[in-house]
Amino acid sequence: MPDQFIAYQLHPRTKMHLVKAPLERDWMELANQKFAYRCLPLNIANQHGWFITCPCDFEVYWYGGSQLSDIEIRFDGPKDWSVTSHFGYGVLTFGMSYLFRTPPGINLWVKGPSNMPRDGIQPLEGIVETDWASSTFTMNWKVTRAFEWIRFRKGEPICMLVPIPRGLLEGLQTAIQPVEDNPELNEKYTAWSNSRASFLDNLMKKDPQTVERGWQKDYFQGRTASGTFDGHQTRLNLGDFPPLEG
Repeated sequence: MPDQFIAYQLHPRTKMHLVKAPLERDWMELANQKFAYRCLPLNIANQHGWFITCPCDFEVYWYGGSQLSDIEIRFDGPKDWSVTSHFGYGVLTFGMSYLFRTPPGINLWVKGPSNMPRDGIQPLEGIVETDWASSTFTMNWKVTRAFEWIRFRKGEPICMLVPIPRGLLEGLQTAIQPVEDNPELNEKYTAWSNSRASFLDNLMKKDPQTVERGWQKDYFQGRTASGTFDGHQTRLNLGDFPPLEG
């Protein structure tokens, strides 16, 4: 049986949806020839988790102080219980409608949506041990520009959930070595570096074949001088949470 990532719904009437994070980002769509999608690490990070969506339309305003009352929240419709000023200091808080359970040894990295910058407000991040905790957590955003209304829209992502193995970082033995200490890797790197330099030189000279090719695609295609890496990923295929009723 596969490992399960379960979201236990605490509030049946919640409007916070759980959706797998998509590849697309608005700013990448608007880039010239959508060139940003040529960066595979960006593409994978975009998809690397699940979104929790905003339950309502509202605006937030920070008066610059540390008190709870120094944040004003203005809802377009009825007030939503999950959107509050809970900590002060210009922090906007979203209460979660779910209690999450991950497989043993798996934490949940609770963060802002990857590669989706917002003007005037910054997502705060946390690591939660969701394989045992029976308490919920909050998603928090720190306003960075006082005296300006900042809008959130219903359905846009306000949180990204990324499962990560607990203890992975502590188990890594760190080292710095000259690349020459690994002759095989050094040979592959040198071949790539020479190929890259030649490609860029031909691009500057407007070599027709190079210009038509546009970009090198070696990493995107998992290709090295000695062949193609088995197990290379260009897209993620995450499971869907069932849609909410109503």
